[in-house]
Amino acid sequence: MTISTISKPHERLAEILAGEMEAVNTLIRTRMASEHAPRIPEVTAHLVEAGGKRLRPMLTLAAARLFGYGGDHHIRLAATVEFIHTATLLHDDVVDESAQRRGRPTANLLWDNKSSVLVGDYLFSRSFQLMVETGSLRVLDILANASATIAEGEVLQMTAATDLRTDESVYLQVVRGKTAALFSAATEVGGVIAGASEEQVRSLFAYGDALGIAFQIADDLLDYQGDSKTTGKNVGDDFRERKLTLPVIKAVAQATPDERAFWERTIEKGRQQDGDLGLALNLMRKYGTLEETRTDALAWAAKAKTALTALPDHELRDLLGDLADYVVSRLS
Repeated sequence: MTISTISKPHERLAEILAGEMEAVNTLIRTRMASEHAPRIPEVTAHLVEAGGKRLRPMLTLAAARLFGYGGDHHIRLAATVEFIHTATLLHDDVVDESAQRRGRPTANLLWDNKSSVLVGDYLFSRSFQLMVETGSLRVLDILANASATIAEGEVLQMTAATDLRTDESVYLQVVRGKTAALFSAATEVGGVIAGASEEQVRSLFAYGDALGIAFQIADDLLDYQGDSKTTGKNVGDDFRERKLTLPVIKAVAQATPDERAFWERTIEKGRQQDGDLGLALNLMRKYGTLEETRTDALAWAAKAKTALTALPDHELRDLLGDLADYVVSRLS
């Protein structure tokens, strides 16, 4: 496979960064080992080796290479980012009582909730060991803050998900926590370790933040109008799970008293019946909230691309711009 035959930007990134990603994967396999608790590598390997785009660690590697970094700390940081991501997935599946991820049974289903939580904790600990090895307090600060923000976002989502008072500002706060915080940290630390200027580091943060928000909004929209074969989710899963995502939040904000009573019954109280998903979709179409959500996702992708203008002219910068377009191309 050559770069010219690859159309998706994350696949082109993977091709360009193949050597460094192999070093990251080797480090991940080494650091997820445990001499005393064999269940740790078993559970971790189940998730780490299940596939996935490895997008977050690639963002770290790309940001470092963009500024000509010649050391090896970016390998440690990319592994750190993947460990944090994997730890949050293990915890999320327990909280959400999920049975499947990436087309495979979840770790909590194959083993148990205790194993998933404790192995997630182990990976968080390993991630902090890797951070410290870079010798950069700035990097430690960025990734520690991101870890706290992720946890905060998950707790906020748990309390706000079925509360009809949740508005777009709270939704954005949740998205920044659960998705964008690690995207922005991944790009930011790549620039920091490579010695980028303060302005350029801020631009990397802004890119990752906007990319993560666009990514999550697109995901939430596809839940209502995506192809289940492509997304791996059934249409309306978020509705059935009583998740207040942006298309619904926008519809609730404009609802008549009768419509609000419908949302209270289905989302807040969880008393759903046949035909409710169709009615929910009709209400979203009535107020144009699916199209408004698409417009929001495109706007965040555009913000991500704008943030790149302060970075050096480089093929990787162009690829990062293509990546922003790609995360919302699924909505066309």
